Amino acid sequence: MYKKHVIESKTLQLTYFSKQKITCPACGAEFPREELLSGSGRLLAGELTDELRRNYIPSQKYGRVYPLVYSIGVCPQCFLALFWNDFTSIDKTLAEQLCESSQERVDTVKTIFPYFDFMHNRTLIDGAAANYLALLCYEKLPATKYSTTMRRAMLTLRLAWMSNDLHEVCPDRNYDYIASVFYQKAMFFYNEAVRKESNGEERIGNIGSYGPDLDKNYGFDGCVYLTGLLYYKYGQKDNQEARLKALDEHKRALARMFGLGKSSKAKPGPLLEHSRDLYDKLTAELKAANALNEDDDDE
Repeated sequence: MYKKHVIESKTLQLTYFSKQKITCPACGAEFPREELLSGSGRLLAGELTDELRRNYIPSQKYGRVYPLVYSIGVCPQCFLALFWNDFTSIDKTLAEQLCESSQERVDTVKTIFPYFDFMHNRTLIDGAAANYLALLCYEKLPATKYSTTMRRAMLTLRLAWMSNDLHEVCPDRNYDYIASVFYQKAMFFYNEAVRKESNGEERIGNIGSYGPDLDKNYGFDGCVYLTGLLYYKYGQKDNQEARLKALDEHKRALARMFGLGKSSKAKPGPLLEHSRDLYDKLTAELKAANALNEDDDDE
């Protein structure tokens, strides 16, 4: 009976802790990294949303799996939180400076994602808290060295997703409202990241993967697309003149980037399909408001 129980426990294992310990660059604490196991039906890929998030189909054996929960390195002692590649390579002096303000970040995060604990297997609330801690850490790092605007864009978008996930689990905790706040922040940071990359103010070429999710890197093209999409879905609607002007700018940016409005197949794939759909929606809203120039309609 005991042997059968052990076999079932191993079969249902979703994550594992690395044998090699991670050393916190700020306080020196050592801890194992929790990583998601692959195979055996743990991740059943579903649809790709218009926000370029990969949904995963819940399995009967493992239920709903949230890969983003494990994407941030967090020290369980001083709560330094960064993307894993930054966590293991950050300058020690900068890490120690972040450590000095750790309690302030912890208190801020607990107001939204309480009861997190990084001493055990991560839950959805732990994953959301990890991403929020990372967001607050990147606010204090040198922008040009760490491309903090782009990193905060990714983090706020992921936080919006995870807040909606939490709303599904806990519909009475106002996480849908929290999600809307993070969407607003994501819209701002994506717009700023594209602007700063375009004028050379803050290069983002050293960021590695632009995400926004973990399954695929959609590059700078994906950032341009998301900038337009987030404004279309979550941008202000009180000032109609300003909105139409912004929609027209995003429409032109999509056309330049993807050759939309023309018979171009230079960038096939899901990003092109979603960009074409967004282009059509922007065109439709501009047309309905009589704000579409005839020479812009290339179809």
